[in-house]
Amino acid sequence: MAILIIIFVLFIFILLMFSMSVKIVRQSTAYVVERLGAYSRTLGVGVHLIIPFFDRVAKKVTLKETVEDFPPQPVITKDNVTMQIDTVVYFQITDPKLFTYGVNNPINALANLTATTLRNIIGDLELDETLTSRDTINGKMRIILDEATDPWGIKVNRVEVKNIIPPHDIQEAMEKQMRAERERREAILKAEGEKKAAILTAEGEKESTILRAEAQKLAQIAEAEGKAQAQKALYEAQAYGIEIVNKANPNQAYLTLQAYEALKKVGDGQATKLIIPSNLQEIAGLITSINEVLKDKEKKN
Repeated sequence: MAILIIIFVLFIFILLMFSMSVKIVRQSTAYVVERLGAYSRTLGVGVHLIIPFFDRVAKKVTLKETVEDFPPQPVITKDNVTMQIDTVVYFQITDPKLFTYGVNNPINALANLTATTLRNIIGDLELDETLTSRDTINGKMRIILDEATDPWGIKVNRVEVKNIIPPHDIQEAMEKQMRAERERREAILKAEGEKKAAILTAEGEKESTILRAEAQKLAQIAEAEGKAQAQKALYEAQAYGIEIVNKANPNQAYLTLQAYEALKKVGDGQATKLIIPSNLQEIAGLITSINEVLKDKEKKN
């Protein structure tokens, strides 16, 4: 019975030693091992054996990218404005040994380093530059922090300024300035709109005037051409009538009768005075003579 108890105790002891000797390291994790209080080695992913009571895991380090959101820090700008700024730091542990032995409480050291670096950078900027230079601040902080944390086995990948909170009176002044700027832009846009509307109206009136003048011009040309054509037709009709009369060889009595008809038309007009020539018979004879001359000329031709 005693032998069984001893065997059972030895089995439990061996099992306990085996469990203490075997270490399984997960993905993206590293174990820093010390032997008798001194750094021995760093265990990577996989199964590893250590010597119980001589070796111990001093620190388990994650190799994933870590995000630390540090609380707001009071900083003073170049123009003596105090504001609160909080930052977010994205970093990754590249050397577990340096991270374990490089500095005591590395996260706290990184927070303090971030705060002092931020104060130094903001101290060289004025308020307006601080509010509009986030990318510049982020870039400078990343370079400084990455270089300063190399002895700690930390790689700073990115730094972001999360919030910039100026004093209350500065916020009110900025809001008033923004409101005035918006009103100024609104007035400019309104003036530009009225200007464009006036220009379009003037251009429309100009084009309308030009079109009306062009239409009036075309109407006058058409009217003049119509009158000219009518006058031409009238003259051609009169010439044709004269030609017919000449060919008919009118006698003296016909010409005298036509003269009286002409006087009759004159008498039917609106004139208040009518002058009748005393030598009306002679005029008829003159017309007859002219008619004979025209006939002789036609015969010669």
